[in-house]
Amino acid sequence: MTDTAQPLAIVVFSESGLAVAQKIRAALPDASIHGFEKRVSACDETFVDAAAHLRRLFQAGHGIVGVCAAGILVRALAPCLADKWSEPPVLAVAQDGGVAVPLLGGHHGANRLARTISRLLGGVSGVTTAGDVRFGIALDEPPAGWTVANPLAAKDVAGRLLSGEAVALCVEAGDAAWLEGCGAAFAADAPSRILVTEKAEAGDAATLVMHPPVLTVGMGCNRGTTTEEVVALVENTLAVNGLAAGAVACLASIDAKMDEPALEEAAAHFGVPIRFFAAEELNAFEGKLTEKSEHAFAAVGCWGVAEGAALAAAGADAPLVVAKTKSENATCAVARAAANVDPTLVGQARGSLTVVGVGPGTPLWRSPDATAALARADAVVGYKRYLNLVADVIAGKPQHVSGMTREEVRVTKALDLAAEGRNVCLVCSGDPGIYALASLTMEMLDKAEHRPDWRRIRVRVVPGITAAQGAASLAGAPMGHDFCLISLSDLLTEWQTIETRLKAAALGDFIVALYNPVSRRRRSQIERARDILLTGRPGTTPVVIARNVGRDDHSLVVTTLAELKPEDADMLSMVIIGNSATRAFDQGGRTWVYSPRGYAKKLSFLVKE
Repeated sequence: MTDTAQPLAIVVFSESGLAVAQKIRAALPDASIHGFEKRVSACDETFVDAAAHLRRLFQAGHGIVGVCAAGILVRALAPCLADKWSEPPVLAVAQDGGVAVPLLGGHHGANRLARTISRLLGGVSGVTTAGDVRFGIALDEPPAGWTVANPLAAKDVAGRLLSGEAVALCVEAGDAAWLEGCGAAFAADAPSRILVTEKAEAGDAATLVMHPPVLTVGMGCNRGTTTEEVVALVENTLAVNGLAAGAVACLASIDAKMDEPALEEAAAHFGVPIRFFAAEELNAFEGKLTEKSEHAFAAVGCWGVAEGAALAAAGADAPLVVAKTKSENATCAVARAAANVDPTLVGQARGSLTVVGVGPGTPLWRSPDATAALARADAVVGYKRYLNLVADVIAGKPQHVSGMTREEVRVTKALDLAAEGRNVCLVCSGDPGIYALASLTMEMLDKAEHRPDWRRIRVRVVPGITAAQGAASLAGAPMGHDFCLISLSDLLTEWQTIETRLKAAALGDFIVALYNPVSRRRRSQIERARDILLTGRPGTTPVVIARNVGRDDHSLVVTTLAELKPEDADMLSMVIIGNSATRAFDQGGRTWVYSPRGYAKKLSFLVKE
């Protein structure tokens, strides 16, 4: 995650600033690089009108890091400035990375982001906000996990501190060392004060209320409970007991509920993570439960899910401040930790597995979604050749490599890592659902009754440009009408089945894209495929043979079906065989191939008077 809650756009105006933008993006994986179309070669999104693009991003609430002169951002965004409390962060970073200057939204993430970027690039941050400069803190932008109940009071309280007036610091809960050690001269008692509490205090102009992350909310629920019921139960439980939602560090539950959507969505509603514990971890708090549930023990193996989870997340010495509270389908309990709770250090997060398609090879054909998923991952699994295609994004991440025929090993490793709570990417070339590992992943999950931990992880598939698409684009539009994809590899599919499909394609006059056309061991299959397809289309049918699609050493050959031979292709080749209507023609010194869809009747310049 970035230092801001908003999406973050790194805006680059020249090739010389691209390296700095890529370093920033590597550290802030939710960010995307936006490049000036005429000058920046590789980015996630391009623009032509810089001022209009910057204003669009700003008005949409996107944070902006401009690798450019500050004046460019100031002049572009000046017409948009209206409300300092709602403006997203805007920073200017020098093209050499030497300086990061927050221009807008200093207390909405810009100051913190400037410090992060300057540390990353070995530069300096040009923070000018008075409180940050003098005390190194921002009262309306506290540390992670903290919230401010009445941020409008922060300006007045900070002003009093800066002018040397007496301000009291009253700490009722948590560890406020970041305030106590900032160098401000807090008084024992004063008309103006900062109140650090877990209670639901509104505050006023003279009282700035801050909530430290000390409350942990334990949750249990029946399968299929709605998010609305869970959220309402938590909100009501906190309100009845005078506790602030802003003091909640995390939600917690048993690992058997890891895949319960309502719990995950409720945590997102409150803006906190959710952590999970094994039954034996919860049973360690059996002696502190207000009641023991035979039903819970029979169902999930522990005596109390809500109370046990709240206590486990808060720590061994934490008291239970709200005993189990019930709604129709859910239970809730609250514990209070003596010190601030860092949710990353308690329990386990729900792991995720993203099966990523990175396209044929070039970063230009890799989707921003795929790049962002790789950048967010804390573990990457794949065949070495495919990992090399994304080396720029995964540098420094743990990489788990296995050989070309070890697909099951790769998927198993990826699922195991995700089951440990990791954010894992399983890398495939092309599209992961086309002759790649998305299918095997789904099959292994489908048959994973013996691995409930696999069943609980979050799974997503990110599409990629296929080799067939890439080859077709290089040749023109050979797949412009109905087509099919057929692999000639008989390692996993009987040749009789492949032959049946080829005959069906010939009968249906389908354009055919052949994957795995030839290997050192398999030489005759492409000849047999050719002969079968010749039964349904002429020998003059154009054939496209593309090798190393999307890479620097790619090649493209156009031949005919009658002339197609095994030596024309290999395992790095994609062969596209046209249908009976496919045509080839010369233009601009090269041959194009296309398959018409029947537009000729509608093209006015082709219709004779």
